[in-house]
Amino acid sequence: MTRDVVLIGIGAGDPNWITLEAINAINAIDVLFVVVKEDEYDEPVAFRRELMATHRRPDQPPVRVVELQDPPRPWRSTPDYPAAVKLWRQQRFEQWGAAIDEAVADGETGGFLVWGDPSLYESTLAIVERIAEAAVERPLVVRVIPGISCVLALAARHRIPLNRQGKAVQISPARLLANGVPPEVDDVVVMLDGKQTFAHIDPTNLEIYWGAYLGTPDEILLSGPLAEVRDEVARVRAEAAERKGWMFDTYLLRRVAG
Repeated sequence: MTRDVVLIGIGAGDPNWITLEAINAINAIDVLFVVVKEDEYDEPVAFRRELMATHRRPDQPPVRVVELQDPPRPWRSTPDYPAAVKLWRQQRFEQWGAAIDEAVADGETGGFLVWGDPSLYESTLAIVERIAEAAVERPLVVRVIPGISCVLALAARHRIPLNRQGKAVQISPARLLANGVPPEVDDVVVMLDGKQTFAHIDPTNLEIYWGAYLGTPDEILLSGPLAEVRDEVARVRAEAAERKGWMFDTYLLRRVAG
């Protein structure tokens, strides 16, 4: 018999942003793997617990919970970013592989609740796929259930189309935009901007659509010409991060005619 691992996209923060397929998967898993990060925040953890309590039917047996203590994230201070990420992923691969092998018996299903969508800026899928490829003696089948990503939530909350007619949309980590938006790019969704890159690049002919804590009661939205609102975005972002102790945000930069 095979073993299954299902990655369940749980959306960007609104408890209503979970699909019927995801609810069915929550009720089908035997083991729930919970990744406990070194700087984990209470609210995202509580959100996952709320989803399990809300959607796990009382006629189902209690799910077994396995906590995975996440390795430190050294790339935040190292000059060799690719090497640091490679080491971190290898450590996750070894730890998770051992945990899945021990906890998920033949015929059982393990699950991960993945913030947003498992296929967008999320390492969980790549690591679990590696584990499945290595599981030769005890086969492991990986399934992915999509969720509402912060990218789609951002566009919906600002009531804008993500793409414009005849134009492409790029999704990029902020570090690739340190020298500004490339001239051939008209629309770019920026992820992982811990250094507020938007506040330091050339704002000429750029608009920003920024959102934080999307889908939660603390949701914040700001938009406008980048040159006019970037200082306000930086201030509001810093105040919110100080108040809550954590920050989940993303934004779209859109080029307009000069």
